[in-house]
Amino acid sequence: MTLDRFIQALPKTETHLHIEGALPYELLHAWRPEVYPEKLYTHAPDHRFPGFQKFDEILLGHALPWFTSAERYHEAARAVFARHVAQNVRYVETSFHLAVTQFTGTPGREIIAAIRSAAPAGLEVRVFAGMLRSDYEGPLAVVIDDLENWDELAGVDLHGHEVMPTLPWTAPRWARLRAAGKVTKCHAGEFHGSARVREAIVELGVTRVQHGVRAIEDAAVVALAAERGVTFDVCPISNIRLGVFPSLAEHPLRALIAAGVNCTVSTDDPLVFGNSLCGEYRALADEAGFSRAELARVAANGWRVADVPETARRAALDEIARLGV
Repeated sequence: MTLDRFIQALPKTETHLHIEGALPYELLHAWRPEVYPEKLYTHAPDHRFPGFQKFDEILLGHALPWFTSAERYHEAARAVFARHVAQNVRYVETSFHLAVTQFTGTPGREIIAAIRSAAPAGLEVRVFAGMLRSDYEGPLAVVIDDLENWDELAGVDLHGHEVMPTLPWTAPRWARLRAAGKVTKCHAGEFHGSARVREAIVELGVTRVQHGVRAIEDAAVVALAAERGVTFDVCPISNIRLGVFPSLAEHPLRALIAAGVNCTVSTDDPLVFGNSLCGEYRALADEAGFSRAELARVAANGWRVADVPETARRAALDEIARLGV
């Protein structure tokens, strides 16, 4: 079996995906070719963003003109999920930017329904509400306080640039949401160091850290994550394109896994990176020397944290084991 066929055969999960940042660029080009040329220059493999601000500017500049209604979310999600199915991805956790409800006047529950209804048979989809660390300071406060009552919502995610402090409102509301059965996530350890990962684990109580990779700067934080069973939902190509690490050969994914941290692999924002999940696995093999056994472990790690019945989890893990690695 070739490496590409092996990667394709792995039953995979995607657990760190922003739906606005996953908009297939081809939809934009087909919609308004005079504005969006056939190719986006940031898709070039050697492209590097000078910083988060430029990345955010390009991402929002391309995503927000499209996501103006629940129908647009459905159309985009249908195309996104079709790509997942084509790559043998069977479980997806994706977030939508809660502030879009204010920009467009579209209720969040309608956005969730639009995304969920786009999932084809055989693909399990869980939807999260993503928000900035400052969002509770404005009109979104009343929405955030009601999220625990949204049965169709899998959980919440604190995202955005880590230069923003984590404000006092967050911890009690994350605790309340967990008590209501929601999964709580937090972006940390990407542009700021290990202290933000410790903060996410200790102060916010999360067991799902988005990125988390700069925990490697403090062995005690890595040990804390391993001891508490925290999962880092890692996006290797995103980390390289945004300058978090200079290359995949120098990326700490292997070291974090070896230290006992459950690490998954996802694409983050393929709208601007031009990446795919199979491409992430292939890059880890080609540029970081990951063996087939290591790639299989990454795939298995996703199923260990997936919100699926135990029978489905066991079936996926058995299927990975049967690939003979």
